[in-house]
Amino acid sequence: MMHFPHLCEELFTIRDWLRFTVSQFEESDIFFGHGTDNSYDEAVWLILSALHLPHDTLHNFLDAMITESERKHLAHLIEQRITKRTPTAYLVREAWLSGFKFYVDERVIVPRSFIAELLEDGLQPWIEYPEMMESAADICTGSGCLGILLANAFPNATIDVVDISPDAIAVANINIANYGLQDQITAIQSDMFSSLKGKKYDLIISNPPYVDAPSMAQLPAEYRNEPQIALGSGTAGLDHTHTILCEAAKHLNDDGILVVEIGHNREALLAAYPKLPFTWLEVEAGNQFVFLLTKEQLI
Repeated sequence: MMHFPHLCEELFTIRDWLRFTVSQFEESDIFFGHGTDNSYDEAVWLILSALHLPHDTLHNFLDAMITESERKHLAHLIEQRITKRTPTAYLVREAWLSGFKFYVDERVIVPRSFIAELLEDGLQPWIEYPEMMESAADICTGSGCLGILLANAFPNATIDVVDISPDAIAVANINIANYGLQDQITAIQSDMFSSLKGKKYDLIISNPPYVDAPSMAQLPAEYRNEPQIALGSGTAGLDHTHTILCEAAKHLNDDGILVVEIGHNREALLAAYPKLPFTWLEVEAGNQFVFLLTKEQLI
């Protein structure tokens, strides 16, 4: 595939490496779905992050020469991306969501969620006064990314981020510390609501595992390199969502709101709960991926 010694003797500038990486990615069968959707953007992300350069400075550095050790490091990362199908986020230990940068590694899935989009305007019009929001929880938090976006949207809210995986909690705590939010956000290891007895919130959000069994079997290798516990949710992909719908009401304050992402399971969910008055929230990809229910509707 690649011959490291001569690579490092033939490619010297970032421009050289960018051209080479795009060509390699185009020639390979890698899958994009963790923040980019094409070879060029993926190559820019990998190269600039690996060299610790801000992503918006590419044009300042295109003709910068890179050192031999940097060249060896880049060659290694490119090879891992192509031969092992390792997501770039794991190779460079970072991912981006709504303009926020998060530390990630193989202990958590790579941040991606439609809920992030909805938090950019503080869930308006459902939440009229963001400063009045006093408490919120993110169930199945993974890297803690949505919890940090919650803290940004609702600066006065005390926030719990919850995950069954101690590994995920460790990563979430790295991100909480990176943003200096230890006083506002608490990471709690818990199987869904089981360790939250007596706790109540104004808002509960969740982007739980929701991939159904047939889809799990067909996932690209990049997704199979993520923790599978964070993706699969039973035969129909609704196991976690059932738990949330069953338990959330007792953890919501009066007038509290539940917001849940469910992937492509809208029809299965509607069939399972014909009487629940779901509100489907509009995101860039459409209005079938995220639902909202109030405490009163849940009861």
